[in-house]
Amino acid sequence: MEKAGEAMSQGTMRFSFSNENPNQTRDIILKVYEALAEKGYNPISQIVGYIMSGDPTYITSHKNARSLISRVERDEIMEELLRHYLDQDV
Repeated sequence: MEKAGEAMSQGTMRFSFSNENPNQTRDIILKVYEALAEKGYNPISQIVGYIMSGDPTYITSHKNARSLISRVERDEIMEELLRHYLDQDV
C-alpha cells in the first residue's frame, strides 16, 4: 500500500511555456507599475494581488494598464519577474 504523497515524489513535473517576447512582458510590467504608482497605489502589492488571484481589478485602468497586463499570461509575468530577480537570461 502506498503512503500519501509517495506516488508524487517519484518524479518532477516540468512546467513549460513559450514566452516569445520577454521584452514585451518587461515593458508591460514597467508601464503597469508606473500607472499604479501615479495613482497612489503600492505597485508591488497590487501586481502581486493580480498575479495571485487573476483578478484584474487589482490593476488600475489609468494609462490603459489593466488592458496592457491582460495581454500577457500571469505565468509569463512570474517568469519575467523571477528572471529579473535572479538576473539571468534564462
